[in-house]
Amino acid sequence: MTAEDGRRIVRGYSQDGQDRVDLDVSAFAMPEALREPLIAALAARIAPGAGLTSHHSFKKAHQALVGFDRYLAGLDVVPQSMAELAPEHFDGFYDHRKAEGIKTASNELADLRLVLVRVKGLSDALAGRLAGALPSRPEMEPAHSYSRAELKRIAQAARTMLRMAEKRIRGNHELLARFRAGDLDVSRDVHLRRRLEILDHLDRVGDVPRRMRNTAGKMQYAPEIWVMSKGKLKDVVGWLYLIPEEIAAAAVLFGVMTGQNPEPIVKMTAAHHRADGGVGPGTAIVGLRKPRRQSRAYMDLALSEVPDWISIPEQPDQLPTRDLLHTPFGLYVLIHELTARARHFAGGNRLLVTYMATGGGPGTAKGRGWRPLRTDGALISKLGRDWSLPSDELDKEGNPLPMRPLRLETLRMTYIELHQKPVAHTRQTATRYLVRNRGNINEYRQVVAQALTDEVAKARARSKITAMTAEQVAHAQENVEEAAAEMGLEPTVLKRMIAGELDTVLGACTDNSNGPHNPGEPCRASFLLCLDCECARALPRHLTLQVVVHDRLAEKREQMSALQWAERFSGPHAQLADLLDQADDTAVKDARSTAGPDEYRLADRLLNREFDIR
Repeated sequence: MTAEDGRRIVRGYSQDGQDRVDLDVSAFAMPEALREPLIAALAARIAPGAGLTSHHSFKKAHQALVGFDRYLAGLDVVPQSMAELAPEHFDGFYDHRKAEGIKTASNELADLRLVLVRVKGLSDALAGRLAGALPSRPEMEPAHSYSRAELKRIAQAARTMLRMAEKRIRGNHELLARFRAGDLDVSRDVHLRRRLEILDHLDRVGDVPRRMRNTAGKMQYAPEIWVMSKGKLKDVVGWLYLIPEEIAAAAVLFGVMTGQNPEPIVKMTAAHHRADGGVGPGTAIVGLRKPRRQSRAYMDLALSEVPDWISIPEQPDQLPTRDLLHTPFGLYVLIHELTARARHFAGGNRLLVTYMATGGGPGTAKGRGWRPLRTDGALISKLGRDWSLPSDELDKEGNPLPMRPLRLETLRMTYIELHQKPVAHTRQTATRYLVRNRGNINEYRQVVAQALTDEVAKARARSKITAMTAEQVAHAQENVEEAAAEMGLEPTVLKRMIAGELDTVLGACTDNSNGPHNPGEPCRASFLLCLDCECARALPRHLTLQVVVHDRLAEKREQMSALQWAERFSGPHAQLADLLDQADDTAVKDARSTAGPDEYRLADRLLNREFDIR
């Protein structure tokens, strides 16, 4: 097809149909009998259902064909038709690119083959060569993620930018509301009146006041002169809306806290489901799409109101309670609110939309206007350059070197490394990520050690389950009134507890309706939390299950990542170890040897959360 500027292009659309890319084929120098079949093959290669799903993959196919065209143009004898295209030309392209020092020559050859196999009229010799083996691809160089300190710098820069944007936008909305309500006298302040006129126009129309202007015989719809005196167009629109850099900062922060792929983040929708029903800790479920997963491309992402421990301050108690930007849910709610009006003007349901004062880039929708954040990462890379954050590495003089380029892909790799869990992929794929990225393994070990220390310290600092000895149980059976008074319990409660009527799993509960987790109503907390509950009592008959659960927790340490175990199980494991230390060594040994299938089955159900009320 022909573009508006007269160039011949091949247009490719993303799988969701929301984005397009135009590939320029007007400069191909090869003979027409060669050019037309190859252009048709390129169109077939990027067509829907052909296997390519992203702009990046479209461009790789195009670039391979561009390189092949340049190679053929430099030959002494240029093939004039597809029938004259021989295996020597295919292999010669690879040798030519290698001679130029292109490290990805084998990848380009593979991309070229996937275009050529769609060409009609190939010679049998070339068809046979295309079916043969290709040169081995170079091993992937080790990738380097950000360190935890670098990740925190990135997160802090993004949060600072978004806090300032929120304050600016809310302030201008309040000013506009007062003006519309007639609470402001602007008769004597021309600058304030002009500012309010712009705010009102921005809110109603989604653009600044404009006028027709004749420039070199061409009529243009340009901003009013008095509008431009207020600053750059992008900044003026930013009085009421998030500017492109701030939208990019939001994408960066989503990457920091979720570890999702770049495209699902950039294309995140405003449509969501509140799984919490609007009550309690917030959870928004957002539908995402990762094209490479094909039949499993559609997935749900739960954005919860739980701080991401990796990127919060060193002292969590310093975290402002009203700061939305430390939880994925809070970030989503804030951006959803600040882009609501922008989404009205842009159309569609994309979350990350902004006003572009200039064109959208080659092969995309051009001109000013409301558009979703682009998927090529250019704006995010520019944001990183603008921030100029220091890395942990030092030069010879001991000065910090600039941080490596800001990319959502690197944020994802960092998230996977620090959390040690797969995100929207299998554990095998996650392992490949980690194998490629071993630069921060020592830091990861430090993170695990710190998490282990913190969780154990928190567990031991909380209230502990009270353990009763065999002598105390015998005394209670003989004189329940006296024993109950000593323990601060009602005699009826103590009787029921001795009889086993109040057992949970690891102990017995003396007050199911007034515990610390759900005061005034039946307790819904996990039975593991009985270990630090003031209402719980551990009797000698519970020792066997305590030993089994303790051992099961130790086994789980070998079945999951060190960080996951430290965060979830190190606290209960330490509390159970303390309980076992209080018991007689012989009793613990006997309990371990007499534990049967029923005890192990009960312990497994506890650790699998089968008893939890959800």
